[in-house]
Amino acid sequence: MNTTNSQGTSLGLSENITGSLTYLFGFITGIIILLFEKENRFVRFHATQSIFVSLIFFALFTVSGMVPIVGWLFEAILLPIGLVLWIIMMLNAYEGKYSKILYVGNFAEKQFQRKVNKKKLEVN
Repeated sequence: MNTTNSQGTSLGLSENITGSLTYLFGFITGIIILLFEKENRFVRFHATQSIFVSLIFFALFTVSGMVPIVGWLFEAILLPIGLVLWIIMMLNAYEGKYSKILYVGNFAEKQFQRKVNKKKLEVN
């Protein structure tokens, strides 16, 4: 699903630029942008997905680093997969796509459904 990319964000950048920036430094930029961007759903989705994907990779690298030899081999396989996934996610966000990464994307999307439903209840 594409967006128009013409919408701005609270940060003053276009949503596709801000969405791709959420992946730049993993969960760090994801958290920073999520804190500052309160309205734009596209950017908040990508920030949330960025946080969870990078934390999963961080955890996998941490655990595999503790296991001699097999863990190091696992890291050698995991690193290129992580880099390719990182580049694809940045490019998809720049192109204005809501690209969901397996379970993480669904989880990120559910976070917004809860928030939207909560706002509807507050308005009523």
